[in-house]
Amino acid sequence: MPKRILFQGDSITDCGRDRNNFYGMGGGYPNLVKAALGMDCPNEYEFINRGISGDRIVDVYARIKRDFINLKPDYASILIGVNDTWHEVNIENGVDTEKFENIYSMLLDEIFEALPDLKLFLIAPYVLEGDGTCNTEENPNKWEFFKADVESKAEAVKRLAKKYNLPIIELQPEFDKACEKAPNNYWAYDGVHPTACGHELIKRAWLKQFNEIK
Repeated sequence: MPKRILFQGDSITDCGRDRNNFYGMGGGYPNLVKAALGMDCPNEYEFINRGISGDRIVDVYARIKRDFINLKPDYASILIGVNDTWHEVNIENGVDTEKFENIYSMLLDEIFEALPDLKLFLIAPYVLEGDGTCNTEENPNKWEFFKADVESKAEAVKRLAKKYNLPIIELQPEFDKACEKAPNNYWAYDGVHPTACGHELIKRAWLKQFNEIK
């Protein structure tokens, strides 16, 4: 029986997936992972994407039963955090870092209580300066806050990975290194949402980590 892999997160993971298709993967890194693993390991894995555009950690926690525990994955990854900042910047409905870390910890506690054999790794959020994140006349300090707050969320994810002894992918250094070779919008067109090349970057980091824990 194929092992089940679950991708969880926000729009970066969602990437336009078909909600009416149980196995809808969207057009981002989960689909690229499926293509690569499916080609190299036919019938060994089953792939499920449950990322939802706009989600914050509180939203992922609210659907933990339906979109995580009930699916009983063998492997899973979680990429969440940028909307906890972005929603604060745009609509004053973000999640501060202390609450983010507390809710994330509750999420992990409940997941491992229900799925003790799950192989899970965390993916820390990232942000680049771009059309969606840069300073504006109305918000001249937008980028400075955006960068600092996403960094604080990434540090929280690192602390959680250490606390639960989980592998972690740190995407910020990966994107920063890539931006030395091509402009920011080559990798993330608005500073957050990846281009095709940005999704390929995440897919390669994902597969590298997966191959270390499988």
